[in-house]
Amino acid sequence: MMQTVLLISMMLLALAITGCLFRVLKGPSIADRIAALDTIGVNVAAEVAVAGAYMRSTAYFELVLLIGILAFIGTVALARYMERGRVLNAPDDSAGD
Repeated sequence: MMQTVLLISMMLLALAITGCLFRVLKGPSIADRIAALDTIGVNVAAEVAVAGAYMRSTAYFELVLLIGILAFIGTVALARYMERGRVLNAPDDSAGD
């Protein structure tokens, strides 16, 4: 019974990832695309966690943390790029001319 619930959960998460992928490709604005990418990261982490529970292994949970951290860093970097036009606070090359 529990295995069936976990399989259905994995299928629903895959469907959610597919819907978010559609929003990434067709999104009306860049903010919608960034939100969809962040949601894909969360859904992939959930998919890995459910797969770990399905296989009855705790080895996948470190991967869930890694995916979460990378998704967060990617979202912050894209948001900073949208706001400032660059990700890092590097000095301008044209300032010395």
